[in-house]
Amino acid sequence: MKGILQNKWSVIAIAVFCSILWGSAFPVLKISYVEMQMAADDIIAKIVFAGMRFLLAGLIVLLFLVFMNPSSILVSRKHFMILLILGIVQTALQYFFFYNGLAKVSGMQGAILSSSGTFFTVLLAHFYYKNDRLSWKKVVGLLAGFSGIVIANWGQEFQLSFQWDGEGFMILSGVTSAIATIMAKELATGIHPIAVTGWQLSLGSILMLLVGVPQLAEGAIVFTTFGWGLLIYSAFLSAIAFTLWYSLLKYNNAGIISMYKFIVPVAGTLLSSIFIPEEQLNIFILLAIAMVALGIIIVNFKGREKAHLQQNEAVGVK
Repeated sequence: MKGILQNKWSVIAIAVFCSILWGSAFPVLKISYVEMQMAADDIIAKIVFAGMRFLLAGLIVLLFLVFMNPSSILVSRKHFMILLILGIVQTALQYFFFYNGLAKVSGMQGAILSSSGTFFTVLLAHFYYKNDRLSWKKVVGLLAGFSGIVIANWGQEFQLSFQWDGEGFMILSGVTSAIATIMAKELATGIHPIAVTGWQLSLGSILMLLVGVPQLAEGAIVFTTFGWGLLIYSAFLSAIAFTLWYSLLKYNNAGIISMYKFIVPVAGTLLSSIFIPEEQLNIFILLAIAMVALGIIIVNFKGREKAHLQQNEAVGVK
C-alpha cells in the first residue's frame, strides 16, 4: 500500500479521484434537496440532513481506523475536548452555512464559492504564522481566486447577484473552514489525522442532530429510495475522500498534493451542468472556474523544498 501511495502516477490518480468525489457533492446535494422535497428556506431540515450524512461518514472513517490502526482511535480527555471544539466549528458550524447556502445558489456557483476556504486559509496563515507570510505569488493567486468568485455571481445581464443567506452563507462556510484549518493545525497535534476527521465529523454531526431533530417539522424531509441512495453516497464520498487524501499526505509533499484541489470546483461545476437540467455553463462560469483553479494552483505550489504544510491540514470538504 505504501508503494502505491508513493508512486507518482497512482498519487496523481488518487488525488484527482478524491477531488472529483468532493466535486460530485454539489450536484448530489442539490438533487437531494429536490428529491426529498426540502424547502430552500427550511434551515432545520438542512441541519438534520447534514447531521445524518456526516454522522455516517464519521462512523465509516472511525471503523476504517479500527481495522487499520486500532490504537489511533483512542484519545485522552483533553484531546476529546479539542475534537469536540473542532466538531462544533469544522462540522456543525461550517456545514450549517454550507448546506443552507447551497440551497439558495446553483450547484455551479456553490462549487466555485466553496473554494473561498482555500484563499481565506492563505490570508489567515499570513497573520497567524510568521513563516507563512503573503508573497507576490500568493497575492496573485488570491486576486485570481477571489476574482473568479466574483465573476461566478455575475448574471447574463452584467448584474452582480448576492443573497446574504445564499452566496453569503457559502462564503461564511469558507471563512469557517479556514478558521478550522488553523485550529486543527494548532490544537490537534498528537492525534492521528484520520482520527481527527472521524471524531470531529461524528461529534459535530451529533450536535447537529440534537439541535435539529426536535425542531424538525413533519414532512420537512421526505425519504425515498433514491433519496436514501443519495444520502449514503454523499456519506461514503466524504469518508473515502478523506481517508485517501490523508493517506496521500502521510507519504507525500502536502504542498504538491494540495494543488490538485483545483479540480474540486472544476468537477463540481461540470458535474452540476451535466446532472442538474436547469444549470448550464456560460462564459461567466467558465471564466470563474478558470480563475479559481489558477488561484488554487498558485497559492498551493511552493516547490518540494519549500512546502511546510502539516499533514493534518483540514480539507474544505463537501
